[in-house]
Amino acid sequence: MQIGCKIGRLFTGLAALWGMALWTTACGVRPANHEGNRPPNILLLLADDWSYPHAGVYGDKVAQTPTFDRLAAEGVLFTNAYCSAPSCSPSRAAILTGQYPHRLEQGANLWGTLDRKFATYTQLLERQGYFVGMAKKGWGPGNFEAGGYEHNPAGKGYASFQGFYEERPNQAPFCFWFGSRDPHRPYIQGVGAEAGLSPDSLLAPPFLIDLPVVQQDLLDYYYGLGRFDQECGEILSFLEKMGALDNTIVVMTSDNGMPFPRCKANLYDYGARVPLAISWKGKGMRGLTFDGFVNLLSLAPTFLDAARVEAPTAMDGKSLLPVLLQGENKQEDDYVYLERERHGNVRQGHLGYPARAIRDDKYLYIRNLKPGRWPAGDPELADSGTIYGDVDDSPSKFFMMHFEGDEAYGPLFELSFGKRPREELYQIESDPFQMTNLAGISRYRRVVEQYARMMDAVMAATDDPWADPRFEGFDQYPYYGKHPFFPGLQH
Repeated sequence: MQIGCKIGRLFTGLAALWGMALWTTACGVRPANHEGNRPPNILLLLADDWSYPHAGVYGDKVAQTPTFDRLAAEGVLFTNAYCSAPSCSPSRAAILTGQYPHRLEQGANLWGTLDRKFATYTQLLERQGYFVGMAKKGWGPGNFEAGGYEHNPAGKGYASFQGFYEERPNQAPFCFWFGSRDPHRPYIQGVGAEAGLSPDSLLAPPFLIDLPVVQQDLLDYYYGLGRFDQECGEILSFLEKMGALDNTIVVMTSDNGMPFPRCKANLYDYGARVPLAISWKGKGMRGLTFDGFVNLLSLAPTFLDAARVEAPTAMDGKSLLPVLLQGENKQEDDYVYLERERHGNVRQGHLGYPARAIRDDKYLYIRNLKPGRWPAGDPELADSGTIYGDVDDSPSKFFMMHFEGDEAYGPLFELSFGKRPREELYQIESDPFQMTNLAGISRYRRVVEQYARMMDAVMAATDDPWADPRFEGFDQYPYYGKHPFFPGLQH
């Protein structure tokens, strides 16, 4: 029995008590049934640092995402998709293994490794005759050789999808991971405006300072997003030309949220909520909008289910195939469980900032397991050689840092860079950007207690080591990035 199923049943009564109605769909259209039992091809198109709701189909007026919008029209658009951890390596590890990062040992950290003993969908499909490969950024950043791999866990590397496709033997089904490096930083400053993107329709999240420096930085991010979408469009056009698109499951999403303060490496929505569209043009539903909560670790069991390969019992995710093929609008879980461990090596002692969260349609509840630490990284120079190093260096970051203590913008600085209490609670309907913490207000005490009990149960059921008060954390693992850290060695 999968862990997610046990948790879903555990909280059925609680969900009814709160009147949750999360799993709603718009009407979708089923295509004509295509005969044949050929296993489907699998294509993952993965952005690097892309937040929900930055796509045209979600109503964003600045985003230029015709490829994503097309996939949504030809398949299923998800409005509540979340990465398991808002950090590249653990998020990608969860996608590959279908397991929560906390179950992957040092796979929970950025710049760690992923041990080969944890089965991945790429391994399992390759054993079943799939031709597996990847281009650009696969699992990482990190040291995959330390985990026992000869090549990236996402697959053997290729210069392009076309080159991979042309090497495919005997019309074997393929599994390809395209990991763009957009819209990850660094950006060429001003490139967005030069490309014609205008701030007039830009809706900057209110936790950022809505002034020209930040606006231009956001436009540069949108430019990178448009470049990613264009790359994906070229791959789809090639597949269409080869006549292979109809029997290909195409997934387009992101590893985590955008590289701005209080976004990436944070458990708030702009860090963990990501766009997601899935199309199986020849067999799946078309024009369906799915509002249920989905964790990207469910992609692995979905791919295996479509290929008729049994998923390992260790996988926490659940197949989304009923949604894709029948428009199923019921799932057992009406929430997502989110986490983070060490992102950058940006604190004295090589310490991370461990935290866990539960997000449903009413609240976001966060438990900061080491609230005495700085969530954005130490304000003094740490081993990383930068300050607040868990926030990517950028014009937006440095601009906000100038307003520490400012009467008008100082509170925004504190939201992104200040220390946080052990518990946070945000009401989604009244506070969609999660800026007002209700955890310390007496009338929300019972709500906090309910979510705390729920989190304790989820941690126990998913073998989260932080459920044991004696657990010392994931900081003892090596850090293979810039300014590396190897326990037991002086450097």
